[in-house]
Amino acid sequence: MNMALHTTLPERDAEGYLIEPGDWNEDIARALAADENLVLGDDHWDAIRFMRDYYDEHQIAADARFVIRHLAERYGRDAQKKLFELFPYGYVKQACKIAGMKRPRAWSTG
Repeated sequence: MNMALHTTLPERDAEGYLIEPGDWNEDIARALAADENLVLGDDHWDAIRFMRDYYDEHQIAADARFVIRHLAERYGRDAQKKLFELFPYGYVKQACKIAGMKRPRAWSTG
């Protein structure tokens, strides 16, 4: 069953990013992931929950380097590779979108 068909998504910009990150929830993440042809597993959720916690604390999207540091606790030197395995079309294009972030401006993508 495609969750995207059963979840009403909040307002998004022309590229599909949420206008208001506070509208995000896990069902919305699943629907956004389905739009990206991704099925979220435990490793995806680990990165996404870190990103959401970072946003809640700082009111900005986490730069990819912070997510990579977080993943390094589990994957060591393979953390950057793992991030791009989880989100093969890129941190900004997929991870930020699925985590409900506004489209990040020009900053490091890892």
